[in-house]
Amino acid sequence: MDDELTLPPGIGPHNDRELELMLAGTKPMAMFSDALHVSDYFPDADFAPHVAAGTIIRVEEIIPRPPFEMRHLFFALPGEEWRIEEALIMSRNLCAGTVKDHDADSARMGELLGYAPEDIDTFLKHTR
Repeated sequence: MDDELTLPPGIGPHNDRELELMLAGTKPMAMFSDALHVSDYFPDADFAPHVAAGTIIRVEEIIPRPPFEMRHLFFALPGEEWRIEEALIMSRNLCAGTVKDHDADSARMGELLGYAPEDIDTFLKHTR
């Protein structure tokens, strides 16, 4: 991983634990995104039984972002689907290059994903 992408300790505590935290009811939404056909980053198989059982909601959208198309995959707990709707709007704006305030969008996305305010603040300070 590039040094500039390395986050301080405590940031990204949900990484690779999204399903576990969602099943425990402590994470309302998870989001995965990458250029289409680039990686195997997407945990479709892990979430599939829970989506089939109706305990987790799944929404996927492919958004153009030249030179690639971006795959965005969202999972939410039932009753938390509104988070996906808001996150999708933010993802579309990011891909279209129409974000006006990246810090505000990053903070809001952190809230939607269920991060604690202090983790969001630390992340924002690190990325400035």
